Amino acid sequence: MSALQFQSLLGLPLLCALAWACGGCRRGVRPRIVAAGLLGQVLLGAALLHVPPLRAAFALVGGAVNALAAATRAGTSLVFGYLGGAPLPFAETAPGASFILFFQALPLVLVVGALSAVLYHWRVLPAVVALLARGLRWLFGLSGACNLGVAANVFVGMVEAPLLVRHWLGGFSRAELFVTMVAGLATISGNMLVVYATMIAPVVPDAAGQLLAASLISAPAAILTALLMMPEREGAPPSPDAEAAQPRLYDSTMDALVRGTADGLGLLLGIMASLIVFVALVALANAALEPLTGLTLQQIAAWLFWPLAWAMGVPAGECATVARLLGVKVVVNEFVSYLELASTGGAGLSERSRLVLAYALCGFTNFGSVGIMVTGMAAMCPERRAEIVSLGLPSLVAASIACCMAGATVGLLTPP
Repeated sequence: MSALQFQSLLGLPLLCALAWACGGCRRGVRPRIVAAGLLGQVLLGAALLHVPPLRAAFALVGGAVNALAAATRAGTSLVFGYLGGAPLPFAETAPGASFILFFQALPLVLVVGALSAVLYHWRVLPAVVALLARGLRWLFGLSGACNLGVAANVFVGMVEAPLLVRHWLGGFSRAELFVTMVAGLATISGNMLVVYATMIAPVVPDAAGQLLAASLISAPAAILTALLMMPEREGAPPSPDAEAAQPRLYDSTMDALVRGTADGLGLLLGIMASLIVFVALVALANAALEPLTGLTLQQIAAWLFWPLAWAMGVPAGECATVARLLGVKVVVNEFVSYLELASTGGAGLSERSRLVLAYALCGFTNFGSVGIMVTGMAAMCPERRAEIVSLGLPSLVAASIACCMAGATVGLLTPP
């Protein structure tokens, strides 16, 4: 084991200690939960990264992402012409200047949203989710709808996953509610996974498979950090067993295709609006802050997140770069962080550090996503609105630590 791998190994219990220290309850943490969470992450990561058949599956996932990107480009080229990726009618004087994010990358959300809806209607996604939920039950001893909500978050968004268990949300214990919220922020949805993988493919090998592995590893990490911050009370009644009762959402394949496209359009416009607003607000804050202090929000974030970068096993000389992008993720969103990682080519970072960073960025851990999740879940379960709102910021803290745990796990399993 190299020194950097040992640094990642040391970082995992340090991140556990941080989650425990950030919680409001210092008692009730069960050793079984800690052991299951850490072993679950490491064993899952080892299987996904080092078992040859699963490694080969990464190449298949990458090929599927490339096929989706090419198919989407055919559609955007037809609708938007050269803005959407069709051949340019003029010479490009600045390399890369013809790439327009909204017209070429973001429409993937529409295609993947429609396909996801069809796969759900065909019961493919529910079968995979139920399998993962049973694995989480075996690891953590959680039962029923809470497992289903966490498992669904690996493939769908932080609002869509609770929709699958909305009939049981009102009966969740406070800890189960918190686990569901943390899992929603610590993972990414399938449509965004495809977009991010397309963006960072030149920087991170097997990007699609790596991001899928990151989202899977983040599921036990999210449960662990959530239960360290808010342990389940002994004797709390289990939530209902909903693993076999995933509701049908669509009347037919065509209905799934149409509604999935419409949902994707809403997400596409929401991403566009969020990017404009949050990037503008950060620029405005920096314009006011820098003349007074000589610092920007990104520089402040680089200091605050430096220990987390080190705990993931990043070399000290590269921690500032990794920490700054972690800070950008929380202040703005992970889209901007991945975009900067891709546009700079991971300048100043080794291949291992780029991989660790890709795992740590793989989650909706930002203030905007907290607002979206809290609003959506409060609408589903209005009788617990105040409780959901009060858990919003703590869930952001727990999910951020969980994403760093995923980074530390891949750091432990990846030699320099």
